[in-house]
Amino acid sequence: MKNRFLSILLIMSLLAVPVFMSGCISSNEQSVESGEQAVADPSAAGQTLVLGEMWDIENIDPASAGTVICEKAAVTETLVGANPDFSLKPVLATSWEQVDDLTWIFDLRKGVEFHDGSTMTAEDVKYSLERTMAENPRVESMLNIGSINVVDDHTLEIKTKEINPILAGILHYPDTSIISESSIDENDNFVKPVGTGPYSFESFNEQTRVLTVVRNEYWWGGDVGLEKLVLKGMPDPNTRAMAIENGELDFTVDVPYSETDRIDAIDGLSVEKYSTPRVYKIDTNLEDEALADVRVRQAISYAINREDIVEHVLYNVGTPAAGPFLPSMSWANKDLKPYEQDLEKADELLTQAGWTDTDGDGIRDKNGEPLELELLTYAARPGLPPMSEAIAAQLKEAGISVSSQVLEWGAISDKRENGDWDLVLAAFNIAMVPDPEYVLGNWYTTEGPDNTPGYSNPEVDALVEEAKTIKDLDLRYQKFNEVEAIVYEEQPKILVAYYGCAIVKKDSVKGYVFDPTAHDYSVNAGMYIEE
Repeated sequence: MKNRFLSILLIMSLLAVPVFMSGCISSNEQSVESGEQAVADPSAAGQTLVLGEMWDIENIDPASAGTVICEKAAVTETLVGANPDFSLKPVLATSWEQVDDLTWIFDLRKGVEFHDGSTMTAEDVKYSLERTMAENPRVESMLNIGSINVVDDHTLEIKTKEINPILAGILHYPDTSIISESSIDENDNFVKPVGTGPYSFESFNEQTRVLTVVRNEYWWGGDVGLEKLVLKGMPDPNTRAMAIENGELDFTVDVPYSETDRIDAIDGLSVEKYSTPRVYKIDTNLEDEALADVRVRQAISYAINREDIVEHVLYNVGTPAAGPFLPSMSWANKDLKPYEQDLEKADELLTQAGWTDTDGDGIRDKNGEPLELELLTYAARPGLPPMSEAIAAQLKEAGISVSSQVLEWGAISDKRENGDWDLVLAAFNIAMVPDPEYVLGNWYTTEGPDNTPGYSNPEVDALVEEAKTIKDLDLRYQKFNEVEAIVYEEQPKILVAYYGCAIVKKDSVKGYVFDPTAHDYSVNAGMYIEE
């Protein structure tokens, strides 16, 4: 059959108005409505598409689970969207302007109706954004809004607490998507997402974690292809592969990479592979005595054979990573090159750090303690478990004993919160908000929310703060390039490879368009089933 390899390696020219992103892993959860029925019978019908989602669906509140509700179920929409080249585009806002350092004016789209039939106004948008900021401290911190004022039914004035040149880009973040106040009951409890998107909420079964949405006949954007979309959480890549093969699913993502060619050869199925802005990285716990030494972290990086991992673990669905950003991104520090495996250099660094093999058992030790580390990862992304095994084997060549553990993401989070961890291998998105500030500020500044290693470098903090105030993009990127160079040298997060993802679908599914700015993938209104 066919073996399509679609590579959309986005060239980010960049927009004048930057933003943020994250690399979250799964949605943060908080359950809402218990739907009773949740249809999941693929035989039911013509334009019903059953989708195998890569995470359990545990939350349908867009303020904290926007990835699912906004991108994967298309129930809600944001004010601002992004093109494949990461430039911004209008969605519920038709235009925006930064009129002074702290003040922005947003013009809202007219004639947009919520799924409850009410017309979207500036009051609704103000309510929705203020609720999201109250519910989601991370978004509140990113937006840094001081006040939202309604100018008229279709105009909002937003004042930030301090200069925030990437505000419009942050409003592309799915957790900022807009809902009607009717989503909330009289006791201020979230009931269901009432949005403006091409699909409206029908049911959510808390037991089976199946989410069902149906066509919005009155969507402002035009015709919608599918009558119904059923999302089923399937965290195991092998389960997703079996489900699409046996006809239970019409569409899924990231089956085991070793299986993609075989599945693509099955009549009626196809696999499309995309390069996507996400990076496999290893967080190091700097509270650990060994890992606190930069020479040990550099030695680990030199001990990893990234080329070998890309070829033999990811089956070339990915490329070796240097800095956090794809080299094609306009703001990336292009002077950085991936660390190449160099065991002699690793030996030199570890020896300088006092780690030698004094008893000849192949494992280095210091003050009577062996250099033993635990590498945690999770299974929802198929490249992670085999990658962790490969890294453990490679580090053993350098005299570092690494035990690889595959856990649920929640268990990993608990261990990190308790300080009970050494290394965590994960895959994080780097362009949900297309600007270097989000990644570099969140990952590497002392107070950054994704600075799980506990890294602190006053020079990095100062550079990021300085860059925030610079409007000239070239000058702004120069500051961020300096940050990239520092953390490349100090390796608090060891970057391994840029991500690739595999979309698997029945041939009868037509009209799908890959969105490189989405968290994992998104559904689009133009999808339909050819009968």
